[in-house]
Amino acid sequence: MRKLLLILISVHTLNSWAQRVADTCMNVPLISAHFGGHMPYGDMEKRFGNNLAVGGSFLFKFSKGWTIGLDGSYFWSKNVKEDITLQMRNEDNFIIDNEGFPADLRITERGFNGYVVVGKVFPKLGHNPNSGLMINCGFGYMQHKIKLYDANQKIAAVKGDLAKGYDRLTGGLAMQQFIGYLYLSNNRLVNFIAGIEIHEGFTKSYRGYNYDTGMKDDKTRMDIMIGARIGWVLPLYKRTLDFYYN
Repeated sequence: MRKLLLILISVHTLNSWAQRVADTCMNVPLISAHFGGHMPYGDMEKRFGNNLAVGGSFLFKFSKGWTIGLDGSYFWSKNVKEDITLQMRNEDNFIIDNEGFPADLRITERGFNGYVVVGKVFPKLGHNPNSGLMINCGFGYMQHKIKLYDANQKIAAVKGDLAKGYDRLTGGLAMQQFIGYLYLSNNRLVNFIAGIEIHEGFTKSYRGYNYDTGMKDDKTRMDIMIGARIGWVLPLYKRTLDFYYN
């Protein structure tokens, strides 16, 4: 009887949740994890190629459809266009290590961003009052650099702090825009968000001087990324009924 009672309570509770999601525009916190990729534009296109990104967000969706929260991503790529190793190469175009042998120097992109975001869900374009077209705008920070990895630890030019003269560490204030679709299922089992995003970074070098060029690096930059993301969403619904069993 106890198991049967628990099953009936669970079924009734799920049905109650499903009815509320399908019929009522609710206040609900949304936790999500997302994956995507970007194409660079502006000054960023001169330094990097396409990248991949993972991230997460915490949003609170109000019953009127407005949203507010935090959003962030970590992005990376093997597509580095700016040649920072030209000074290290010999006449045969090899990077030579301390012992005179060809070195294994791997160069990749690494970066992250974080935003405070505000936006709105338009449920008239959705399958229930808690789903629909979502538009968000964010204001925050962006940072990226060229990561140098000396696989054999035998290149004196990039050892320790010397690598900072080559890594092009860059950061600054940034904005984000997102337009996509928020899907919250009636049965709570399938919830996701997918759409297009744009990032604009008003950045500047944190190093100020590049060893490979022997020149100052103090110009302001406009770093732009345009791409897509898809994410899994966990809605934290408030229980509609409380049950007690002694």
